[in-house]
Amino acid sequence: MSGDPTDQARSAAVKQLKALGLSTYAARTFVALVSLGEGTAQDVSEVADVPRTRVYDAADELHQRGLVDVKQSNPKRYWAISPETTRRHFEQEYDHRVTTLEDALDALDSETRSTEQRGVWSVTGRDTVAERVVDFVSTAEEEVVYMTIGELLTDELAESLSTASDRGVSIRLAEMSQSAEAHLEQQVPDAELFESLWNWSDTPAGRLLMVDEKKTLVSVLIDGNGEHPPQPRDETAIWGTGRTNSLVVVLKALFTWQLDSGRE
Repeated sequence: MSGDPTDQARSAAVKQLKALGLSTYAARTFVALVSLGEGTAQDVSEVADVPRTRVYDAADELHQRGLVDVKQSNPKRYWAISPETTRRHFEQEYDHRVTTLEDALDALDSETRSTEQRGVWSVTGRDTVAERVVDFVSTAEEEVVYMTIGELLTDELAESLSTASDRGVSIRLAEMSQSAEAHLEQQVPDAELFESLWNWSDTPAGRLLMVDEKKTLVSVLIDGNGEHPPQPRDETAIWGTGRTNSLVVVLKALFTWQLDSGRE
């Protein structure tokens, strides 16, 4: 790959536009027009790796997507919308697609998903585990009990705990590092802190979560690929749902012992 910042920016832009659904030639044509401001098919072909005859098809694709305007001159001239307008265009388009997808999947979702899941399910990858935790917290109706290490406490998770607290869910958090506790006290001021019996820094433990005494997750840190510096560790977790689920039964007993003997 070229070390030229302009070449790197062009390559990154083309890659993302293709991921957003444009053909290769359309992505290259659009990037060329952004750098040119406006131009003919010949102009585009000279600065992008697109044959002149294919620029016309690419420009038509972009015009239909609302990304390029056409001046009916001889030869035709093409003008690309601004980067800011491009961002808004794709945000609106994919917000609509994601909403439509969510509605369709909700209509297909099985009732068993929210009640009883037989066995224990596994998930790997720190970001993916964090998504599960946020998802589980978002379903809480009565109580969330959570234990973790500071490095796994993300802003998104803190926000989800805050949102749950705002709708009346009881949040009970194990004591963590001072910085993590300070962050959570600001985000979730009504949370109740309880003392953990373990020094998690001496173990590979990641987090323990219980939601409404019927959904639980436990994770450990494992050797990873260094995607989360300065820690080279990744995360893997198991989870279960349902009051008779084996993992739920075990962790419910553990949390009851951890919290207090007077819980009902």
